Amino acid sequence: MFTNPTPDQLRSLLQEVRTIAVVGLSPRPERPSYRVSRAMQGFGYRIVPVRPAVSEVLGEKAYPRLSDIPFPVDLVDVFRAADEVGPIVDECIALGVRRIWLQDGVINLDAAERARAAGITVVMDRCVWRDYMDLIP
Repeated sequence: MFTNPTPDQLRSLLQEVRTIAVVGLSPRPERPSYRVSRAMQGFGYRIVPVRPAVSEVLGEKAYPRLSDIPFPVDLVDVFRAADEVGPIVDECIALGVRRIWLQDGVINLDAAERARAAGITVVMDRCVWRDYMDLIP
């Protein structure tokens, strides 16, 4: 049975994180990934787009894969279909990522449990922007 971190744990996570790699960040302003990432950028987070075939989004250089990012990230935020989460989790495990956030509607219990077993904090089926607004004064 999967349980998300408590509100206090989520608050701590959001206060510790500074750099967020956003897997599936669209360059289209009408897309949820763009709106959420732009809002988080406005709150002071560095957003790192992870999307093949795009050179930049929100003024930041984009990378085809997490493993192409030449510096550590504090959180991986996933805007991809649930059936695409497994390989993303595998990459996070290989890279030693400590936190992964699966946005609203992205639910993959097997991948989440595999990530947790590897010591990764997992947030699933929640919106990072909404939680930021609800938890950070």
